[in-house]
Amino acid sequence: MSATPTEKVDLDSRDNIERFVESFYARMLKDEQLAPIFWDVAQIDLDVHLPHIKDYWCKLLLGETKYQRHTMNIHRQLNDKRSLLPADFERWLALFMQSLEADFSGPKTERAKRVATSIAKNMQNSLSP
Repeated sequence: MSATPTEKVDLDSRDNIERFVESFYARMLKDEQLAPIFWDVAQIDLDVHLPHIKDYWCKLLLGETKYQRHTMNIHRQLNDKRSLLPADFERWLALFMQSLEADFSGPKTERAKRVATSIAKNMQNSLSP
């Protein structure tokens, strides 16, 4: 279902999830706290990274099975290069929520909020000094 510019849609389709991921990353990759982690430390290639992230959220919200990577191991490797701090996870979660609230609403969107909160907490507990 497409939406008018002011109408919020749910994360109930791949198209909507992809739009959310693009919006979230556009916001995050301009953030003065998080952008250096992605650009300078992780040195992400958006053409490679974004499809993985889209698949990841489609797995979590829609039950798709394309994403088969081990998320925690990927972040452990990043943490070995530059310690990820509690403030980094808090900022990531704040930007995630802002991106959701700007354009999305509904049961899957609420699930995404709960899942993201859990992800941030689990990663912070596992990786932070």
